[in-house]
Amino acid sequence: MIDVKNIIKSFDEKRIIKNISITFDPGKTNLIIGRSGSGKTVFMKILIGLLRPDSGAILYNGRNLPSMRKKELNTLRREMGMLFQGSALFDSMTVLENVTFPLTMFTQYNRKEREKRAFFCLERVNLKDAGNLYPGEISGGMMKRAAIARAISLNPKYLFCDEPNSGLDPKTSLLIDDLIHDLTTEYNMTTVINTHDMNSVVNIGEKIVFINDGTKEWEGTKDEIMNSSNKELNDFVFASDLFKKVKEVENSLLYEEG
Repeated sequence: MIDVKNIIKSFDEKRIIKNISITFDPGKTNLIIGRSGSGKTVFMKILIGLLRPDSGAILYNGRNLPSMRKKELNTLRREMGMLFQGSALFDSMTVLENVTFPLTMFTQYNRKEREKRAFFCLERVNLKDAGNLYPGEISGGMMKRAAIARAISLNPKYLFCDEPNSGLDPKTSLLIDDLIHDLTTEYNMTTVINTHDMNSVVNIGEKIVFINDGTKEWEGTKDEIMNSSNKELNDFVFASDLFKKVKEVENSLLYEEG
């Protein structure tokens, strides 16, 4: 569990994050949505310790990240997996070497043990035959799956995903969503996802947090989001063609029942 309490962050006297408090539960896909410039990327960087908040607490199962010393922070980071927006695979390494990289950095495994774990992770994301290929030789969807395999190689307690469906077609995006959701449930990870993809909200949004102008404007489930009375949230959500169509169908069914 990650318990965020009263986080505030400013740059050059401009407040970007405004007293946000949220609890992210394990075994669930927690989605953060919001317009560009809303503060969600800054918030994600604070969550993983790349930026230090001006005040507030971020409790990882009771351990407060902002007050950690370097050794404690390094220990916590070994419990984190990160899926970057552009996959961030090393072009000069094979897929297998990319997945093995964090095992080389953070474990005492010998080469055989590292490769065994890496092959297991690749098989889990249906890439068992791609280990000897380079990132330039595989598709965008395969690159994302390879990046997920790398992110789970250390068996993390916490998984962070920054726009995991960026640049992918709708069908591949759904496959990535389902994979992240299945891994979250299977390993009981606390998963936090920054996304603009409303398909992801409908598909895997077990908990959704809407950040607007640095403030937590709304939180709820994918079912509750359809009936929210929050104007800012509705303006954001129903700008999506998908949600417009869903709402139109709901209204049509209600009309027929009436």
